[in-house]
Amino acid sequence: MTVLVTGGAGYIGSHAVKRLREDGREVVVLDNLYNGFRKSLLGAQLEVGDIRDEALVRDICRKYRVDAVMHFAALKSVGDSMDQPHRYFEWNVFGSIQLTRAVMESGISKLVFSSSASVYGSGGRDPFTEQLPFKPESVYAATKASVENYLEWCSNIGLRSVSLRYFNAAGASSNCSIGEDWIATQNLIPRMMNSMITQKQILKIFGTDYPTPDGTCIRDYIHVEDLAAAHVLALDYLDNGGKSLAVNVGSGRGFSVREVIDTAERVSGRSVPVEVAPRRRGDPAVILADCTLAKAKLGWRPTLDLTRIIQSSYEWHIKYPMGYQ
Repeated sequence: MTVLVTGGAGYIGSHAVKRLREDGREVVVLDNLYNGFRKSLLGAQLEVGDIRDEALVRDICRKYRVDAVMHFAALKSVGDSMDQPHRYFEWNVFGSIQLTRAVMESGISKLVFSSSASVYGSGGRDPFTEQLPFKPESVYAATKASVENYLEWCSNIGLRSVSLRYFNAAGASSNCSIGEDWIATQNLIPRMMNSMITQKQILKIFGTDYPTPDGTCIRDYIHVEDLAAAHVLALDYLDNGGKSLAVNVGSGRGFSVREVIDTAERVSGRSVPVEVAPRRRGDPAVILADCTLAKAKLGWRPTLDLTRIIQSSYEWHIKYPMGYQ
C-alpha cells in the first residue's frame, strides 16, 4: 500500500517523502509545483496536479492503492495571506475539504496534517501546550486552525488524523541531497544563508528592543529531519489504531535571532551582513514548544540541535548555491 503526500515537492514535504522511502514505504506525491521543486523528490513518483481536483485525487488513490495521506499542500506566506484572504481560504481550507472528501470516498481513513504553532498567536515566556486556545493573528494561521477544527469533526465520520503543529523547521538533509531553497521562503535561516554566502543581500533584524536577553526575538528551531521523523511516527500511531490528535513539534528550546546569526558565523567562518529594522507587526517576543504530548503519544523527541541545523543548511547551500534552479 502507498502513502499519498500532498505538497511533497516542498521543503518539509520532500524530507518526509525521503524518510518514508528510506523506511521502505511506497510513496506517490501530488504537487502543483507552485512552491515545490521536482528535483527535491529524488526520483519519487510525482503526479502534477491540485488537491482541489477531486477526480484526480480519487484516480491517484485508486491507481496507487493509497492507504494513508500526509497533507502538506498549502499557501504559506503570512504577509501574502493578509493581502489575499480569499485566496488562502480557498487553497488551504476549501482545498483541504475537497482533498479529504475525495480520499474518504476512496476508503482512506488516516491523515497526517501539516499544521502550525501560529494557531496559538502571540506567545509569552511559558512554552506553548496543546491546551492553549486558538488565537490566530494572521489569515495563514486562521486557515491552519480552520482545517484542524474541520478534521476534528471528520473524526466523527471515520477520518482519523494527527495534526502536527510545527515550530520553526530548518536545516537540510544529512546527506546534503535536499534543503530549503532560499528563493521559495522568507524564513530566517535560508535568508541568512543567502546574505552570508552571496554577500549581496543584507539580513534585516526586525526589532532589537524585545524583552529578551539580547533584545531580539526568540524562536524554537527544529531540524527538518526530526520533523520528518515525527510525521512517520504519527502515521505509525494511526496505523496502530490511534485516535485523532494534535501535537506540538519543536525542540523545546529557544534561540534569539542574534544567537542564530552568531552560530552561523561560528560554523561557517563567514560574516553575516545585517541591518536593524523596525519590529514587524504581530511578531511575539518568545515562542517555545512544550513537546510532552508528542513524546508520550508518538514516542518522538528531537535529536539534532541548532548547530547541526546551521551546519546542514550551510553545507547544502554551499553545494547548491543556485538551489534547485
